[in-house]
Amino acid sequence: MNIHEYQAKAMFNDSGIKVVKGIHCLSIETALKAYDKLESKVVAVKSQIHAGGRGKGNLYDPESGNLIMEGGVKIAFSRKEVEEYSSAIIGNRLVTKQTGKEGKIVNNLYVESGCEIDHEYYLALLVDRENKSILIMASTEGGVDIEEVAEKNPQAIHKIWADPLEGLLERDSISLATSLGLSGKSHDEMVIMLNALHSMFLEKDCSMIEINPLVRNKSGEMIALDGKVSFDDSADFRHPWRNHLRDLSEEEDVEIRAHEHGLSYVKLDGNIGCLVNGAGLAMASMDVIKLYGGEPANFLDIGGGATRESITAAFEIILEDKNVEGILVNIFGGIIQCDMVARSVIEASKEIGLEVPLVVRFSGTNHIEGKAVLDSSNLNVHTTKTLAEGAEKIVSLTRRDK
Repeated sequence: MNIHEYQAKAMFNDSGIKVVKGIHCLSIETALKAYDKLESKVVAVKSQIHAGGRGKGNLYDPESGNLIMEGGVKIAFSRKEVEEYSSAIIGNRLVTKQTGKEGKIVNNLYVESGCEIDHEYYLALLVDRENKSILIMASTEGGVDIEEVAEKNPQAIHKIWADPLEGLLERDSISLATSLGLSGKSHDEMVIMLNALHSMFLEKDCSMIEINPLVRNKSGEMIALDGKVSFDDSADFRHPWRNHLRDLSEEEDVEIRAHEHGLSYVKLDGNIGCLVNGAGLAMASMDVIKLYGGEPANFLDIGGGATRESITAAFEIILEDKNVEGILVNIFGGIIQCDMVARSVIEASKEIGLEVPLVVRFSGTNHIEGKAVLDSSNLNVHTTKTLAEGAEKIVSLTRRDK
């Protein structure tokens, strides 16, 4: 689950992380009132969507497709400019590198006081599954895509890790602040901010916190000038307050329905539908499909507690995508049993009327029984022993130049 910048900033403020004053707005009128209330000579008028690259994006009229304005984040030096920028942003379609060409309609604005920036940094906290710890990553090159920094100047990225049992060690926080060239007040504030962010990450069950840019102002203060926060959906039951932060207008209808069935679904641009249990296995399945020259149409994790109903819903969701020309089912039986999945696949296929090629690979609990159920059915299905065989088979069945 993702939230808007203005929501992330409120969390930062509550956690003792410095931000500049800002006001959430839903209209041109409220943006003008925000400008009057902030009493700042310079303000930032920021589009609020669940995607990065807003400042470098472009705004288009949703009906005509005409370009309205370049940049989804604008610096305003007067009330008139606030009116001009907010009218160009609210209700129009913002296209960034992360939204794809379809973009997102902007329904929310954030009007924020100006900040005298001395230097911009990058800072992020992520779950490092390989090291079973929280990765804290920072760079002196903020305000740009971190992927670009990693490619062109990897030595500018500094990392420390916080062990879940030991927590964030002071010596590591100090080391990271020092590696960024900070000293005096700025160094001390960075160490304090790292500890506050680490505590917030754990308490809120975050999966990512990104601040780009994190800035040092002219007075040496370290301020989060942006904020991107996402949460671990598996911990929703511990945090009922999250429901109040969710913006359904930022989510596709199909993704909302998937969530209601306990499915993790993200639509992609390919033609091979994927139905997998486990996020890691889903990512691996997508990688192997691409390895054999195919393109996945979705990320879909049915989870370990899938039922016949949720599997049927998963098939329906996959087949709603008109680009899907075949489906790969890749199940590792643990709590979930492969023979149950097999029977569910047969029932779902009959109920929906499956007309595209289907390849199934089972491994784990009752995988032999599951394969036997499918092989003895009247369903037009291909079963394979390995993921590589399954991916190669579905790619060959859907290859457009065959």
